[in-house]
Amino acid sequence: MSEREIVCTVCPRSCRVKAKETGGAYVFEGYSCKRGLGHAQSEVENPMRMLTSAVPIARATVRMLPVISEATIPKAKLHDCLEALYKVRVDSPVAAGQVIVKDICGTGVDVIAARSMKRK
Repeated sequence: MSEREIVCTVCPRSCRVKAKETGGAYVFEGYSCKRGLGHAQSEVENPMRMLTSAVPIARATVRMLPVISEATIPKAKLHDCLEALYKVRVDSPVAAGQVIVKDICGTGVDVIAARSMKRK
């Protein structure tokens, strides 16, 4: 039997949910609401994360453009997505929300510009 503790980030209560595995199924204890239970189940079964980073931008007032995923991506793919972003170079101007990488690493999620950048 394995056990792991998950700190819920859904609300400010930050419940410490214990996930105990018994016979291939998980039992959850310590959550205060259904949202906390859902969060803990997601963390155990398929953890998802937002991807935030920056990519180099040419001829702009600053050298790096902040980017963010439009939705969460599987935590297991974060490293591959970051490796893909390391190869990206963009040219100004860029509008906030503009797609920088479409369907990054086959996740079905686009990476977009987090802010606008004018040409220098």
